[in-house]
Amino acid sequence: MGPKTAQRLALHILRRPEAEVHALAQALVEAKQQVGLCSVCFHLSAEPVCEICRTPNRDPNTICVVADSRDVIALEKTREYKGKYHVLGGLISPMDGIGPDQLHITQLVRRVSKQDIKEVILAISPSVEGETTTLYVGQLLKPFTKVTRIAFGLPMGGDLEYADEVTLARALEGRRELD
Repeated sequence: MGPKTAQRLALHILRRPEAEVHALAQALVEAKQQVGLCSVCFHLSAEPVCEICRTPNRDPNTICVVADSRDVIALEKTREYKGKYHVLGGLISPMDGIGPDQLHITQLVRRVSKQDIKEVILAISPSVEGETTTLYVGQLLKPFTKVTRIAFGLPMGGDLEYADEVTLARALEGRRELD
């Protein structure tokens, strides 16, 4: 949350009745106490195993790897992905002191090597840390299964002239034949 959003939220809360503020504070405390990580995929969950991992009609042979739970939520909004997830809990970032051991990478490799996983989709943002994490995880998983990554490119409504070179290069790399 940025400073402007925090300021707006604070001002909004100050205008609310005291009973509503107490209810909000209690709800926040309860959420912090009750929400943890899924023991299978490490997505946020109030249960030991999250709803996505418990859903039987999801494809158990495909795992989409993301950096954090916000990415799961974004992908679920598309209603396109029907497989399971694995949340790394961040990205490899030596500058910030975050190495592979601080992430849920070992659990991912164990999960993929022990199950009949047909494909792992790496859905990690194309930042320097994201690319490092994608390459590292991809190399670890290649001996066990097919590893793919999501395509990157131009947003709907975007103009080519305003796109940076890396985005344009990714868009060209991710091109596909018209149906």
